[in-house]
Amino acid sequence: MGEEQSSTSSAAPKQKKQRQRNRPRNKRNRLQDNEIQSPNESAMQKANSNPNQNGAADKSREQVMAEREAKKQAKLAKKQKTTTPTAVETAAATTKPATTIITEVEQTTITTKLTTTTTTTTKDNVAAVAAATSTKVASSSELPDSNTGEKTRDQIKAEREAKKAAKQAAKTAKTTGNNNVDTVTQKLNNLEVAPSTAAPTDVEKKKPALSKAERRAIQEAQRAAKAQGQTKKTNAAPTAAAKATEKKLPSVITTPAAAVKESKRESESPAKSPAKLSPLKTERECKVKLFNHLVRANHDASLFINDARVHPSIARLGVQYAERTIVGSNARCIAFLHALRQVVQDFETPAKKEFGRSLDGAVKYHVEHLNKCRPLAVSVSNAYKQFRNQLTQLPADTPETELKELLAHFIDTYVENQIGKAAQAISSSMQEKITDGDVLLTFACSSLIQYILEEAKRRKVAFRVIVVDSRPFCEGQEMLRRLHAHGIPCTYVLINAVSYVMPEATKVLLGAHALLANGYVMARAGTAQVALMANCHNVPVLVCCETHKFSERFQTDAIVYNELCDPNQLVMNAKCCLNNWHKSRMTPLNLSYDITPPELVSAVVTEVAILPCTSVPVILRIKPEIGY
Repeated sequence: MGEEQSSTSSAAPKQKKQRQRNRPRNKRNRLQDNEIQSPNESAMQKANSNPNQNGAADKSREQVMAEREAKKQAKLAKKQKTTTPTAVETAAATTKPATTIITEVEQTTITTKLTTTTTTTTKDNVAAVAAATSTKVASSSELPDSNTGEKTRDQIKAEREAKKAAKQAAKTAKTTGNNNVDTVTQKLNNLEVAPSTAAPTDVEKKKPALSKAERRAIQEAQRAAKAQGQTKKTNAAPTAAAKATEKKLPSVITTPAAAVKESKRESESPAKSPAKLSPLKTERECKVKLFNHLVRANHDASLFINDARVHPSIARLGVQYAERTIVGSNARCIAFLHALRQVVQDFETPAKKEFGRSLDGAVKYHVEHLNKCRPLAVSVSNAYKQFRNQLTQLPADTPETELKELLAHFIDTYVENQIGKAAQAISSSMQEKITDGDVLLTFACSSLIQYILEEAKRRKVAFRVIVVDSRPFCEGQEMLRRLHAHGIPCTYVLINAVSYVMPEATKVLLGAHALLANGYVMARAGTAQVALMANCHNVPVLVCCETHKFSERFQTDAIVYNELCDPNQLVMNAKCCLNNWHKSRMTPLNLSYDITPPELVSAVVTEVAILPCTSVPVILRIKPEIGY
C-alpha cells in the first residue's frame, strides 16, 4: 500500500508539469488542474483514514464525478452561510436519482464517515455527509432496473442494517454533543427509506371547467356583495358623525340658561332651520366649486372654549365676530383694539424673557384665533400691523408697567386719530357738497355716512335720504332706524327697486369696507349694482373712506378674495322656494363683498383730501410721513 501511495503521489506532479508545458496558463486551466488534483488528494486522505474501504472497492468515474458535485454544493453552502441541515438537503436534492435503494457497503461507508467526523467542525460535517450521499447516489444509479423490479431479500436485509447503523451513529453523536450529525443522519434516513412522492404531485386533478352562465352568475354575486359593502360604509359615516357631535354637546351647553337661549335663537331664526333639517351635505358641498378657496365664519363652539392661551376678551370678541353681533369695519376695528388693550394689561412676561417679543407672540396667537372665527377686516389687519410696529420701537431699559402704559396710550391715540378725527375731517369736506333740496341715496348701513348725515341735519340743511337695502342681512333697516331717530326724512326701498328711485337722487353716498391699491372699491355686496345704476343716470357717486381702510392688495373681481356667508341665510321661511335646496343640485351663493371698478366712482372722500380712486398708491406711500 505504501508503494502505491508513493507512486500515485509522484505521478501527480509529473502529470501536472506535462500539462503546464503543453498549454498556456490561465485562470480556467488552473481551476481545472485544481479539480484534477482535488480527487487525488481526497483519495489519499480517505486511504489514510480508512484503508480497508479503499481495498474493498475502487472508485469508478461516476463516483468521482459525484464527489466533485458534492464538493461544489458544499462550497455553495459555505458561501450562502446556510445551516447544516439545509446544505445537506440541497446536496442530496441535486444529486438524488429516482431510486432510493442502497447496499450494505454504501451504508457502512456513510456510517464510517459520520463517526470519523464527530470531532470536526460543522462545515467539515457538511462536506463529509455530502460526499457520502454522492457515493450512495452513484452506486445506487448502477443498479439495473431497481425502480421497476421488486425488492429482493438481500436488499431488505441491507436496508435494515443501514437503519441500525444510522441509529448507532446517532447515539454516538449525542454522546459527543454534536447535534448537527444527528440531524444529518435523520435527513439521510428519510432520504433513503422514503419512497418517491413526485409521481402523485405531477398528476393532479384538474378543476372542472365552468360554463359561461356559471361564470356570469359568480360575477353578478361579487358585484352585489361589493355594492352592499359600500352602502354599509356610507351608512356608518353619518352615525359616526352623530356620535362625535353627541360627545361634543356636553362641552358646548354648560348651563341650563344657555340651552334655553339656544332654543329661543333656533325658534326665532327660521333661516337656519334648513341646515339642521338636512345635515346630509357637508360644509364643503355647500360651497360653489368656483369659490372653494374662500373661507367663512366658523361657528364651532369648541373654538371658543377650553383654550387657556386665549384671553377671555378675545374669546368673547371671536364669538361676536362669528355671530355678526359686531359688524362694520370701524366697529370691528374699535372692538379689536379695546380687547387688545385688555390683553396688554393682563399680560405677564415669562421668566428670562423680553416683554416686547413675548407680547408679540401672544398677540399673534390671539389674532390667529380671531381670523379662525371670521376673516379679519382690512381695518383690523392695518391696526394690528401698526401695533406690531409700535412693539418693535419700545425702549429696552423701561419697566414693564411703563411699557404697558405706552401701548395703551398708542391704542387710544390710534382710535382717536384714525377713526374719530378722520370721520370729522371727512364730514367737514362733505358738508360743502350737501345743499338744500338734495336727495341723497345710500346703500346698507355705514357709520361714517350716518355721521355725515347727522352733521348735515345739525347744520339745518333741508335734504332727504333714500335708503336702499338688500337681503339677507337687511342692514339698511338699522340705518333707517338711526336716521329716523334724528328726524331725517327717509325712504326705504330694496335693491330690486333702485332703478325706480335713482332718477330722484342728486348724489349717491357710499361707504366702503376697503379701498384697494388699483382703485377698486371693496364694499357690501350690492354696492357695485347701485354704482352702476347711478352711472347710467349720470348721478355722481362719492365714496367716503378713511385712510386706515386702504389696502395694498390688488383685486379686480370678487372671486379672488372674499368672505362666504351661510347660504341658509338666503332662505326666508318654510314657504321659500330655496327651502329644500339641499335635496336639489342647486347651491346658493352668499358673498359678503363685491368690487366696484373706479370708472363708476366719481371721487373718494378721505381725511387727507377728496381724491380720485387712482390716487390710492400715493396715500399709501405718504401715509407714514403724515403720522397715520
